[in-house]
Amino acid sequence: MDAIVTITESAAFQIKDMMKEYGEENAFLRVAVKGGGCSGLSYGMGLDAEVHENDVQFEQYGINVVVDKESVGILKGTTIDFKQSLMGGGFTIDNPNAIASCGCGSSFRTAKNAGTPENC
Repeated sequence: MDAIVTITESAAFQIKDMMKEYGEENAFLRVAVKGGGCSGLSYGMGLDAEVHENDVQFEQYGINVVVDKESVGILKGTTIDFKQSLMGGGFTIDNPNAIASCGCGSSFRTAKNAGTPENC
């Protein structure tokens, strides 16, 4: 399966570090979209021990990534990076499908999916 999400080398290094730190070297990286946030949709990213029936699975930099089928269209072409700054580091998500996002950058909407906006 082609990659739905592109993980940069920097992000992959950070994810592998976290997997090792939590003793989850064999876990899957789950990337998802859920309703909420001030723009209607928000990202979810975490470690998961299981692949579910409705998941699409692919591999990048030795990391097994899973995305549920409902999130595939929204996440297609998205890049996950890790940026280090003087204030610390954090993951950044660049989604070409997002047409609007909120100030905090963790909520967005697409042309086809407005999600479930909440008050900020």
